[in-house]
Amino acid sequence: MATPDQVAIAEPTRTGTPGGAVFRSPGGVRMMGRYALLGLVTFIVLFPVYTTVVASLKPGNKVLQNPLVPDAFTLDILREAWSEGRLGRFILNSLVVAVIVTVCQVATSVMSGYAFAMLDFPGRGALFVVFLATLLVPLEATLVVNRSTIDSLGWLNSYQGLAAPFLATAFGTFLLRQVFLGFPKELRDAARIDGAGHAQFLLKVALPIIRPTVGALALFGFLSSWNQYLWPNLITTESDMNTVQSGLRLLRYSTLDKPNLLMAGTVIAAVPIFAALLVFQRQLVRGLTAGAVKG
Repeated sequence: MATPDQVAIAEPTRTGTPGGAVFRSPGGVRMMGRYALLGLVTFIVLFPVYTTVVASLKPGNKVLQNPLVPDAFTLDILREAWSEGRLGRFILNSLVVAVIVTVCQVATSVMSGYAFAMLDFPGRGALFVVFLATLLVPLEATLVVNRSTIDSLGWLNSYQGLAAPFLATAFGTFLLRQVFLGFPKELRDAARIDGAGHAQFLLKVALPIIRPTVGALALFGFLSSWNQYLWPNLITTESDMNTVQSGLRLLRYSTLDKPNLLMAGTVIAAVPIFAALLVFQRQLVRGLTAGAVKG
């Protein structure tokens, strides 16, 4: 049975508004602060997206009138941006290049990460350090050499020229090597006893386990390839081989008197990105949080 002192101490938590004790506790204050910070960050991130969408749906004569208020809508601007900007062709080019880059990055990362983690060969540690050091080299430092190489191969204005410098990524190798290093040794030993070689173990055992991480890596590769701007502008001289980012640049120069036309083109170009995020969001979350919780 509770003493009078215990009743007196507990009484304030039962009075007032429901949940008041939670908000008066230090933990509740911290939680409110976190939610407030998350709300502020969300507003900062989504505000440019909101203004772009509103501007892309407004008629040309109202785009500068109350730019933050969606008081008029029309789809004619999106149709005009699609036709005048030739976005269909440019999106196709970007999609082909992004798929090639994504598939090759995943394949090379899986094989190299497995080799660095599971195979024992001379110079493995030194080679991995050298491989990882390529992350420190900025893209701008390799543009001239890569462009000369692509030109000597005759790959200017081609899909292989757009994709070749990005077919492998040191980040993907590092990421998957760390995942493979976390595999129990007993799992590999059991597969070896059953007669499974490295290829069988990788394809039938390892890949199903690391599928979320592979999905996250594929999404990163697709987004980075889709958003490439500098490299496509260096090796494409024919308009038919422009990617969507280069197409938006051309659309900007041809529509100086129609600012909402560029906004509409930007919205169209962003649709595949949001579609990829929606499709792979579960793999992205699971891949990024893999190994974060033990037990």
